Amino acid sequence: MLSYRSMEKNKTINEDIAAPRWTKAAPELDADEPISKTQLKAIADEQQALGVRLLTLGKDKLVKLNLPEALFEALMDSKKITANGAIKRHKQYLGRLMRDVDPAPIEEQLASWDGKNNKENARFHDMERWRTRLLSDEKDALSAFIEKYQLADRQQMRTLIRNAAKEEEKNKPPKSSRELFKLIRTAIDDFDAAASAAASQE
Repeated sequence: MLSYRSMEKNKTINEDIAAPRWTKAAPELDADEPISKTQLKAIADEQQALGVRLLTLGKDKLVKLNLPEALFEALMDSKKITANGAIKRHKQYLGRLMRDVDPAPIEEQLASWDGKNNKENARFHDMERWRTRLLSDEKDALSAFIEKYQLADRQQMRTLIRNAAKEEEKNKPPKSSRELFKLIRTAIDDFDAAASAAASQE
C-alpha cells in the first residue's frame, strides 16, 4: 500500500512528464519583429519623396493618377506656395498624406511616362544629329539620310541645306536650319509610321 508521501512524489513526477519542455531554440508564438525607427524613417522618406515627385507633374497627369481628393488638392495648392519655409512644411504634409496611398500604381504610371519621355528625347537627339551632319557634310550625309529614309524629299533638303549655309554666312536668323529640322522629323515620322503599319499587317 502506497503511503501519502509516495503518492505525492508520483504525482509530481507525472506532472513533470506531461509538462511541455521548451528549449531556447523553440519558436515563440509571435515571431514577427517590430519595425525599427530607422525603417519607419526610411519608409516615410520614400513616401515624401514620391509626393515631392508628384509636384513636378501638371494637372492633366495628376488627374490621370486618380489620387485621393485631399492629396490632389494639396498638390494643386503647392503651386501657389513660394516661401521656402512654407514649401518645406507643405512637403512634409504631402509625406503624411502619402501614408494612406498605395504607391505601386503611381510608381508604375510614372515609370511608363518616363519611358515614353526617354524614347521621345532619344528620337529628338537623333534628328539633331542628322541636321548637324547634313549641314556639315551635305553630299555624304544627304545620301546616307535618303538611303535610310527613302520618303524624304532630296531636292527640298538640298535647297534648305544650302540656304542654311548662306544664312549662317550672312549672320541671318537660321530659318532654313529650322525648316530642315522639320523636314527631317517629317521624314523620320513617315518612315516609322510605314514600318509600324507593315509590322501590324504581318
